[in-house]
Amino acid sequence: MRQILLLTVLVCLTATARGESFVLPPEGNDLVGYLREVQVHPDETLIDIGRRHSIGYEEMVRANPGVDPWIPGGGTVVRLPTRFILPPGPREGLVINLPEYRLYYYPKVGKGEAPRVETYPISIGRMDWATPLGRHKVVTKVKDPAWYPPKSVKEEALAQGKELPNVVPPGPDNPLGAYAIRLDIPGYLIHSTNKPAGVGMRVTHGCIRMFPEDIEGLFPNVSVGTPVHVLNEPVKVGWASGELYVEVHPPLEEDRAGRVRLELTRLIEDATAGGASPVDWRRAGDAWSEARGYPEPIGADSAAQVANLGEVARNP
Repeated sequence: MRQILLLTVLVCLTATARGESFVLPPEGNDLVGYLREVQVHPDETLIDIGRRHSIGYEEMVRANPGVDPWIPGGGTVVRLPTRFILPPGPREGLVINLPEYRLYYYPKVGKGEAPRVETYPISIGRMDWATPLGRHKVVTKVKDPAWYPPKSVKEEALAQGKELPNVVPPGPDNPLGAYAIRLDIPGYLIHSTNKPAGVGMRVTHGCIRMFPEDIEGLFPNVSVGTPVHVLNEPVKVGWASGELYVEVHPPLEEDRAGRVRLELTRLIEDATAGGASPVDWRRAGDAWSEARGYPEPIGADSAAQVANLGEVARNP
């Protein structure tokens, strides 16, 4: 158990500033990364801290309830939600989980190389411009793209008293930024942005936005034809070293919270079918109601195991 934790810590320490990169865990384990805490410097916001660690706005706010995102206060200790339960389904290509505001990339590896995963914060489509779910693929990649505002976007801007041109050339005024990955859904892209403060929010017209430095690292590695799986999974359940964890994110506005809670119960029951592990249902209920957005153990002995493993590492 301690060896697995040590491996996770070492992988985290070697992660690049652009996103996080982890060796995939051994079979039967679903968690990567570890939680961290940092002290706020004077004049920093949660958004500043999040970007430095490739964490989006909603993730930072959920993980630090009660902390003012704009004036957290110098000296305040805040939690970095940098531990993740891997999304359900095949671990291949690009996997986007909308309620999590996060993208996972499983690069192809050569012979003898350890399989790994990279993960990045994203912005997603607003409720009236929802990002389409399902299986898609990358069809083209464009460096320094021009932006051709679609009719619906131009009409929305006009209603707000703004007139958009037919084309916005590459440059600082282009909302696509320097990189665009086009999907096989007409009009939908994974792209950079000229407004990085919005990464981690539900603010787009359906596209997926990334921090400029994140997509700069991802862009050259994703090839045309890469599968893209868009999920709506506000609840994830996974195992690590024989302990069951849940990770809960608030459901999207259009989803019914009651349905999602029933889904949490079903996932836990499925994961423990056959008496695999006793569950502390009170802890599971707390994880649901708090929706902190990072994995929390729900086994009967989870409190003692967390204390022994030292899963929260404090950094200056």
